[in-house]
Amino acid sequence: MTEKKSIYFFGNKSAEGNGKMRDILGGKGANLAEMANIGIAVPCGFTISTQECNKYYENGNKISKELETEIDKYVKKLEDEIGASFGSEEKPLLVSVRSGAKFSMPGMMDTILNLGLNDKTVIALEKRTNNRRFALDSYRRFIQMYSDVVLGIDHHNFESILEDTKLAKGIINDTDLTADDLEKIVAKFKQIVLRETKSEFVQDIKSQLMGAIEAVFKSWMNERAIIYRKLHSIPDACGTAVNIQSMVFGNMGNTSATGVAFTRNPSTGEKKFYGEFLINAQGEDVVAGIRTPQPLLAEDGKNSMQELMPETYAELAQIFTKLENHYKDMQDVEFTVQEGKLWVLQTRSGKRSVRASVVIAVNMVSEGVITKEEAILRVEPNGLNQLLHPVLDRASDLHVIARGLPASPGAVSGKVVFDSKTAEEMRGNGHEVLLVRNETSPDDIGGMHSSVGILTAKGGMTSHAAVVARGMGKPCVSGCDALLISQHEKTIQIKGTKTIIKEGDLMTIDGGTGEIILGKARTTSAASFAEFDTLMKWSDEVRKIKVRVNAETALDVKTALGFGAEGIGLCRTEHMFFEKQKLLHFRKMILSEDKESRILALKEIKALQIADFAEIIDAMSGLPVNIRLLDPPLHEFVPHTKDEIDEIANYFKMDAKFIEAKAKTLHEANPMLGHRGSRLGVTYPEIFQMQVSAIFTAAISVFKKTAVMPQIEIMLPVIIDKKELKLLVDIVKSSADETLRDAGLEMKYKVGTMIEIPRACIIADEIAEIADYCSFGTNDLTQTTLGISRDDSGQFLPEYQKQGIFEHDPFATIDVKGVGTMIDMAISKARSVKKDITLSICGEHGGDPKSIAFFASLGVNYVSCSPFRIPIARLACSQAAVLVSKN
Repeated sequence: MTEKKSIYFFGNKSAEGNGKMRDILGGKGANLAEMANIGIAVPCGFTISTQECNKYYENGNKISKELETEIDKYVKKLEDEIGASFGSEEKPLLVSVRSGAKFSMPGMMDTILNLGLNDKTVIALEKRTNNRRFALDSYRRFIQMYSDVVLGIDHHNFESILEDTKLAKGIINDTDLTADDLEKIVAKFKQIVLRETKSEFVQDIKSQLMGAIEAVFKSWMNERAIIYRKLHSIPDACGTAVNIQSMVFGNMGNTSATGVAFTRNPSTGEKKFYGEFLINAQGEDVVAGIRTPQPLLAEDGKNSMQELMPETYAELAQIFTKLENHYKDMQDVEFTVQEGKLWVLQTRSGKRSVRASVVIAVNMVSEGVITKEEAILRVEPNGLNQLLHPVLDRASDLHVIARGLPASPGAVSGKVVFDSKTAEEMRGNGHEVLLVRNETSPDDIGGMHSSVGILTAKGGMTSHAAVVARGMGKPCVSGCDALLISQHEKTIQIKGTKTIIKEGDLMTIDGGTGEIILGKARTTSAASFAEFDTLMKWSDEVRKIKVRVNAETALDVKTALGFGAEGIGLCRTEHMFFEKQKLLHFRKMILSEDKESRILALKEIKALQIADFAEIIDAMSGLPVNIRLLDPPLHEFVPHTKDEIDEIANYFKMDAKFIEAKAKTLHEANPMLGHRGSRLGVTYPEIFQMQVSAIFTAAISVFKKTAVMPQIEIMLPVIIDKKELKLLVDIVKSSADETLRDAGLEMKYKVGTMIEIPRACIIADEIAEIADYCSFGTNDLTQTTLGISRDDSGQFLPEYQKQGIFEHDPFATIDVKGVGTMIDMAISKARSVKKDITLSICGEHGGDPKSIAFFASLGVNYVSCSPFRIPIARLACSQAAVLVSKN
């Protein structure tokens, strides 16, 4: 590792840093250094390290004198390298200033271009290039960017002047503005600065540079950066680097251009260059969607780079191949052409849809670029949710009103909103919303996160909206120029029609086709594809942990089997009583006056239970079925309202006053810690006896019908003592054996328990003496270990995360230090008694990749999760196995 410094230089095919120094140089700086080292034409510059960002905050939000001295030294080095000087009235040095954290954070801070221009150097630039229009265009861009990013003046102040000028002249594009137009615009821009800041636009070049550097440091703690880090679990301590790079110009006329490209299609994964460029433009014009860009390839449309700049395109294609071979991954590349000379400004691993991620990973294995294990690690498990996104039902009537660019896949419907604040408010009130903007900016990150999808009128496939939506896994349609959006009126008119859509109206977008549909369209599940099946097959070959499903219905079982479930890890029998008719019978049992009437009521319930159990046992076709006996407190099923009480009284011809009185006797102050789970089995053994008899009656019927022997596992919930467990295991075995004996059938089965109380973890060795298996119910174990109710924690846990007390929501990702320690201890104790005992996870954490990585380190046998998280768990388990083998 190179010695840690404050600043690192790069350019002219060499660099002081390298691509492995992401912690110090940030992703952008590391890649600039690496490209220089492998001989790619990168404009010279230097990177201020991420550690200086942290020092800035430690120093009371001030740049230290020591860093300022180092900056001066490296500016001089850059001047010598380029042969130009800051502030020179003959050959002025101009630079760009960009942020660059270790992890890519799109839109953390807008780039500042053309820094070094003032009223004098702009004249020098005009003389050097003999191009007055170019010089003034560069100056107006710099004033606008610097004022927005550093001075905090809303960019719409400047955009309105540009739009008004074009409207007055009857022109559409910025490139149609003359030098005289631009000179007037520059003067108006400076007037805005004076009006908003009470000071003239900064003319001192060093002050410009220091202001820009400080703005980068400040951007690390701005709201949109904080939101992004929270969404992607990026630590605050990473900090951001600052990249100062000599300018190259894509706006010097028709032999100059700027563009953004991917070495493969980021939506589909197809091995084909994919990107856009603009002639006579600067980079922000492409990503901000200010002008509609042109395609790179001739096959993708007219006026392509391949046609208009064939030699430059051929050189760019060679660089794309070189970068992909070097990084062994699809690259996102920014480039500029200055009067025919090609420069690469940045490369990074390109953000892509999960479908593309899977396709690229699998294809790169077949191409011999990476191994199967590397391919498994390339795909983010949680992102597989994208592959389950619905698509439009082509058999239904689709009222397509417009088409844009298919920027991020998936079909969604939502209520139209026009700003991020409204999106967040409506989402908070339970509405699904569709964010519609002319173009998005980094300020929209909160609204984009709150929306089911994003639709923009401007911008291309590499615009801010497209890139961020793909990263979030949200459907997006961009560049739909048929949309005439009025932010003031909060309406959309479809160009050439009388169709008006108002805020709150329903619309549907398909980010895979670019279609925009009026109203809520019907959707269907996304189809599987060959590369996904291949990746899952590879995952299953390497993973050590099995994956089961939490399921109570045949439909859930069928879905789970389609996703590769290897059994049921948790069947919650109480969920089978949610249907109205079943709930009525269950309530009658709860409200029984005595044991005899309760047993009669249980007989009625038994028939319903048998049918339900038979359905799921049959659907599992011989795979393990782990059924948890009744867990929640009876209190949860008691009728509370007069209407509910009257309904039961009328249906079963019972006295309403008796029902009301009985309900009051069953009331519990804290039912989560009350009369539930195994406590019910001890006090009302007839309930558990009925359930066990129903389970084995169902299993026997399935065996007789199919000749497939079921694998039944009976799980006793909320165990707290060895004697309690022994009592209930005896009840279970007695009922099971009697049912099997009456049927004249032998069937092996297991009886285990769910560990979800700290005491059960502490005495896990005693529990293991009796139980055939133990499954950790991490939902309740988290509640009881932390003393926090997950139903109420949303009121205060966000503040705990903000304060750094919890890095993650402990109900989403396992609390390793607390709950994890309890599980670790319990596993050690259980296996000290019974070495081969089966241990598993069946709480929500069983489908969380971060949690799965931890469980893998403890050696659990399987995890169980909801049906649609089965592929996520399979991939996460395989990644854990790969990482263990690598270490």
